[in-house]
Order: sequence, then C-alpha cells, then structure tokens
Amino acid sequence: MKTAILPPDAAKPLAPYTPAILAGDTLYLSGQIALDAQGNLHTADIATETRKVMDNVGALLQAAGMGYEHLVKVTIFMSDMAHYAAVNEVYGTYFGDTPPAREAVAVKGLPRGVNVEISGIAVRS
Repeated sequence: MKTAILPPDAAKPLAPYTPAILAGDTLYLSGQIALDAQGNLHTADIATETRKVMDNVGALLQAAGMGYEHLVKVTIFMSDMAHYAAVNEVYGTYFGDTPPAREAVAVKGLPRGVNVEISGIAVRS
C-alpha cells in the first residue's frame, strides 16, 4: 500500500511523478528543487536555493507526520562541485548530531536549470 504525499501549499510536480510516497513507515522523497507553490524559483544565490530546497523537503516530511530527524538517506545533486561547501553549510543546519547517510554528486544538468536538487528516504520509528 502506498500513499501520495501532496501538500496543498507545495510546488506542483514538473513531470509525471509524485513529490513523496509513503509506503508503510517509509517515506520516499522525489528530488526537490527551489520551486515555490506559485512556480517561482528561489535561486538568487546558492545558500538561498539550498535553503528553499531543504524547506521543500521539510514540508513533505511534515505532511507525512515526520521531521528532518526521520531522514535516513539523502542524495544531493549539484550543477557544479564548486557549490559543495556552500550547500553543506546550509544543509548542515537542518540536522543535529546524527545527519542522514548521503552522497553529493555533480551532474550535467538539473530541471529548470537549477543548481541543487535533493531527494531522500525517511523512516518513521
């Protein structure tokens, strides 16, 4: 059994996918970009962009009755590894002593020409 997580104030998907799927106690988060519910991108700088992406991740977690502490695995996609330090600086503020397992990779391109996309898996304990 799976349940679609579609917060009413979240950005609408740009393609045929569901932003998050809850299957049992596991939440699978599709890649999130710095897009708001009105379709505006928040890409003034890498810190602003990363913060909006993480806030979008948080909105999906909250809609599923979870928080950042429930994330067990995260993937960060960046347009350039030159963003690595700045992304980490913002990303790290969302976690306590035990951040999730993760990888961070540079890719050739991301949707809408953004610089950061983050996906993840969360588990309700």
